[in-house]
Amino acid sequence: MSLFPASRFSSSAALSFPARGDARYLAFAGLSKPVSEVKKGCPAYQPTRVSRPSQGAVRVPMIKRSELMATNGRVIHPTAVVSPKAELGEGVVIGPYCVIEEDTVIGDGCILEAYTVVKRYTRMGCFNHIYPGTVLGGEPQDQKFKGERSYLIIGNRNIIREHVTIHRATGEEQATVIGNDNLIMAYCHIGHNCILGDQISVASYSGISGHAVIESQVVIGGMTGIHQFVTIGKLAMIGGMSKVVQDVPPFMLADGRPAKVVGVNVVGLRRALILPEVRETLHEAYRLLYRANLNTKQALERIEAELPPSEELQYLVDFIRRVAQGYLGRQRNAHR
Repeated sequence: MSLFPASRFSSSAALSFPARGDARYLAFAGLSKPVSEVKKGCPAYQPTRVSRPSQGAVRVPMIKRSELMATNGRVIHPTAVVSPKAELGEGVVIGPYCVIEEDTVIGDGCILEAYTVVKRYTRMGCFNHIYPGTVLGGEPQDQKFKGERSYLIIGNRNIIREHVTIHRATGEEQATVIGNDNLIMAYCHIGHNCILGDQISVASYSGISGHAVIESQVVIGGMTGIHQFVTIGKLAMIGGMSKVVQDVPPFMLADGRPAKVVGVNVVGLRRALILPEVRETLHEAYRLLYRANLNTKQALERIEAELPPSEELQYLVDFIRRVAQGYLGRQRNAHR
């Protein structure tokens, strides 16, 4: 059974982001496969409609995932409210006082701790761990929203800590998308129509406004505010308490109010096993872009003429060009 019924959720319709829906862009953002394949890594995924048991309290989540999966067990605390129209995978743990609304999908091995709320039209992959007080799929805080059917899509193996809120999208059949292997720390907010890639770390109390795109392996420091329609390129790092109002290029380190590019994310590049010669090229590109008193056009011309080509360098150049074509330093504003 598909996580997304074809009659109601077309990946091409839901992900028709302006001039950004092609496979190349999704790959840059860490979404190299259609969202309809969000159940990747869930062998033999066969969700079953269940309702909570009428009796038999179980301690949650003091049960090993491996034990649950071995017995194909589901553990639902008797105080949880689970709609009969919710679809739960194997080995799902639903803690005390959780609320799971109708038309939701929760994949294999997910753990939802106490007081978690999963609102309708939420689709969740496998082995996600949701901590107490989190609300997933709430209606967007957007005056344009008129109650239309839209989605929150969450991938696999994400850790979402206490009291996080993530809203579904504005726009018929549109989606807010969270990829795989992300860590979203306590009290963060992710607004409507955002796209997050894979292996992203968002520190506590940060807020990501609507329509923002955070590409893979980005690190966002605590108490950071990100303006709507901002794009943060892959392997960038944002310093804590920053105010991000313009796009942040990939591989860069940004900090401040408003945030400015202050260097290259050296630690992130090393962790990602980027080759030393490529790292050196990115350092030189940073110098030409931000320290050589050149305008953007002049800097890009010199980068392409003088620096050895690489996939990472070309991606940086393409990103900078898209920003230049946008509005107020935000490439996505060109398509509003």
